[in-house]
Amino acid sequence: MDHPAPRSPTLTETVFDLYGPVVPDRPVIVSVPHAGRDYPDDLFAAARVQPQMLRRLEDRWVDLLAHPLIADGFPVLVARSPRAMIDLNRHEREIDPAMIADLPRNVPLQTSAKLRGGLGLFPRRMPGAHELWQRPMLWAEAVRRVEDLHRPYHAAVARLMTAARQAHGHAILIDLHSMPPLPPPAAGQSAPALVLGDRFGRSASTRLMMLATDIAESHGFSVAQNSPYAGDHMVDRHGRPEQGMHAIQIEIDRSLYLDVALERPGPGVARMQALVSNIAQALAAELPRADYALAAE
Repeated sequence: MDHPAPRSPTLTETVFDLYGPVVPDRPVIVSVPHAGRDYPDDLFAAARVQPQMLRRLEDRWVDLLAHPLIADGFPVLVARSPRAMIDLNRHEREIDPAMIADLPRNVPLQTSAKLRGGLGLFPRRMPGAHELWQRPMLWAEAVRRVEDLHRPYHAAVARLMTAARQAHGHAILIDLHSMPPLPPPAAGQSAPALVLGDRFGRSASTRLMMLATDIAESHGFSVAQNSPYAGDHMVDRHGRPEQGMHAIQIEIDRSLYLDVALERPGPGVARMQALVSNIAQALAAELPRADYALAAE
């Protein structure tokens, strides 16, 4: 890898690298589900498009922004499997039927706006590519990817969250993503540099969302909440504020840390690393007492 993490993984599986302790020594866990860059040769062989098109599905190099947290000993889970193979931020039943050659009858599937736009559990199309794949996959392959990749990743998140809550009384998941540059919301206003998502209050405490917003704004960045990204399956699945389990999705404008072509790390990496680190440190220190009922307000 061109930009290795500052520490070796504590645990490496096919779908992820886990950095930091298996039993978290602080309540914050970081997940980076769209950072995977381990492309098997047969995935490229099955594609209708060139490899660079599949790589556009990545949250390109966003895992670099978690490197200071890895150095500080935070538990950080970084996907290895690429989003082109399976999207870890989608429900395992969020499958486009046209992606499966031999879909069994009566398999319960789940639809969504993202799926209808081509970005379901198995991405089918994206701007510039009407169809990503030469032919639909077999159902057995879909099941294999779910069982070998999707479920182990979410099981690892769940274990870390449960261990953090047991050790600290609560757990906070930061689900780290990057986004294309957004347009300004109105004339004379700045485009959001960050979008924080908590499923409109369902996956995290308002108190934590406001703290993350305040930290980002203190760094000079404009922040939006839940629009256009409210968080997806990761925070929806693992965020249960009434049980002391909070989950916040953070989308960062990738032009702030990549080069002008949005391909390689650029001069803004250090600044954005400092921002992500400060947010995580602040969230970790925000709920030090046993009075966690306030956190669900």
